[in-house]
Amino acid sequence: MTKMRRNQENKTAVWDFWQKLNHVEPENVATLVRAAMHEDVDWNGSHPINQLVGVEAVVTDFWQPLLRSFPDLKRTTDIFMGGIVDGEEWVSGLGYLTGTFVQDWLGIPATGKKTNLWFGQFYLMREGKIAESYLILDLLAVMRQAGFQVLPPARGMEGGKVPAPHTGDGILLTEQDELVTQKTRQIVGAMGWGMERYVRSRDGGNLRSMEQEHYWLPQMHWYGPSGIGACLSLEEFEDFHQRPWLHGFGDRGLHQTGGGRATPFICEGHYGSGGIWDTAFSRHHGEYLGVPATGKLITMRDFDWYRCEGDLIVQNWVPIDLIDLLLQMGVDLFERLRYQIELQKRGTPWFAGSG
Repeated sequence: MTKMRRNQENKTAVWDFWQKLNHVEPENVATLVRAAMHEDVDWNGSHPINQLVGVEAVVTDFWQPLLRSFPDLKRTTDIFMGGIVDGEEWVSGLGYLTGTFVQDWLGIPATGKKTNLWFGQFYLMREGKIAESYLILDLLAVMRQAGFQVLPPARGMEGGKVPAPHTGDGILLTEQDELVTQKTRQIVGAMGWGMERYVRSRDGGNLRSMEQEHYWLPQMHWYGPSGIGACLSLEEFEDFHQRPWLHGFGDRGLHQTGGGRATPFICEGHYGSGGIWDTAFSRHHGEYLGVPATGKLITMRDFDWYRCEGDLIVQNWVPIDLIDLLLQMGVDLFERLRYQIELQKRGTPWFAGSG
């Protein structure tokens, strides 16, 4: 069987699974999940869910609590793609889970209102079923929709839903032009190597060594998680995200030392995606999101989806598990949430007592 055919079969299997989940009654979700995943699936989610081993744990510890809190949950997919690299078969997707928040979930108070959960997910497929799963949910956005803000105001724009691809062509259910695919791989690969040229001790806040202007449309759109927000130009990206990020971290090459899980960079047509999970990426060198430098070696849960046009990257979606990131820096954002909830119960506006 050719790689292209296997990739198409993997995408069909995941897409069918997702569509069936949109129409299943909560009491029947276990049957669907068992059919789609290997019995010993290695499933990983954002903190505080983290690792679940085995399909029964995925059913009882993720899907059933989620559907009790959002019984009418539906998935809207903005990007869907797959690829096979070095024998590993991957499918990735980005979009929203939307439902009415009727019961507290992960300690976040229910609102009784429609709530949007931005998700990014990678599946490793084996014999047509899900063998590994990596899921980032923007739980900070769920907190914000419930009326709580546990991080300082984002430098970038946040609020509302993260836009889908401007071209509306992000769901890649069919085979893509291989020449376009190769061009996307080259563009994003060159951009990544450019970023590797940055040296924190030498460059500081000067970003010119990376020469990123060669790879991005000047009016590119970059979409980060709640706490970072969206940047609607290369200049905003550098000012609102890249400089603060490199001030806080900024090491290069540590992800190559091993540890954690790296998804290979997969490309189809104008789209590419990749990510790392619990992989070392930098020491915490400087203040970030109000947290002073700790000097600790930090691991990262970070995904990227790119869309290219011509010779440039025009959109980039970047889910990051900031809750896990800050926990490593000594700050428990769920503890902040509990404090704000307690203030609210006392009739004290949380923002009056959060300082």
